[in-house]
Amino acid sequence: MVISSARLDLPRSPTVSNDVWAIRGRVLSLDRPLVMGILNVTPDSFSDGGRFLDPARAVEQARRMAEDGADLIDVGGESTRPGAPAVSADEEAARVVPVLRAIKDALDVPVSVDTRKADVAREALDGGADVINDVSGLGDARMGGIVAPSGAGLVLMHMRGTPETMQRMTDYGDVVDDVAAELEQALERADRAGIARERIVLDPGIGFAKTAEQNLELIARLARLERRLGRPVLLGASRKSFIGALLGGVPADLRDAGSVGACVAGLARGARIFRVHDVRSTRHALDVAHAVLRLSPEGS
Repeated sequence: MVISSARLDLPRSPTVSNDVWAIRGRVLSLDRPLVMGILNVTPDSFSDGGRFLDPARAVEQARRMAEDGADLIDVGGESTRPGAPAVSADEEAARVVPVLRAIKDALDVPVSVDTRKADVAREALDGGADVINDVSGLGDARMGGIVAPSGAGLVLMHMRGTPETMQRMTDYGDVVDDVAAELEQALERADRAGIARERIVLDPGIGFAKTAEQNLELIARLARLERRLGRPVLLGASRKSFIGALLGGVPADLRDAGSVGACVAGLARGARIFRVHDVRSTRHALDVAHAVLRLSPEGS
């Protein structure tokens, strides 16, 4: 695994580099695509629920993902699949924090915690989390104030409603413009909390309050999102239902090849960070695609 990093010493100016992501004292270069490996410590996630509840098994999975090329590990303790019920902050933290601490003790890899709850984020940051991945885009009014002083990175994702209600909230005028406008509001919330822009990446929320067609349109127009919002885009399409639908209804555990295809398409459209289950295949595909895409078309 190669992580390009340095001690955090970025200029504070109105112009923020879109080629770096500052996360708790180090800077990740976005000169090459970053892969974020998914580690669900939940009993009910749509793809791998129940497999990594034990911290020892979770650490071994994190180690495998790091060896396969993951630049970050994203630990989640609450399923956010469509229709999923909420769990309490206490239960979510009890799932996440022991795994987080075990990974930090065993591996030198940045760890993100996927949570929309400020209380869980506080415990995760106390446990050493490098990034908070907030699917609600600072929907919890206390979240910004907890993340700001930590220096941690922040993923702001677009979602309407909650996992229980979001698929009834897919009415958009222009899905890209509307998602961009709502992410701008999340960025403004982060600004008010004092979170520097170089610490933030943006996620359009594939599969969250989106139809299959809207997911495809968002991926096709990711470059427009990045140009408008001025921060790198994270793509989280791995094993999502729209891939299953495109492939004739294949189940989640047979969607990895389609997921890699979505990542390569997203890279060509401007995505920089990719949240995935199958790290090795995605890493290899992105490295090859990146090598091709970086060549000037005039060389053909």
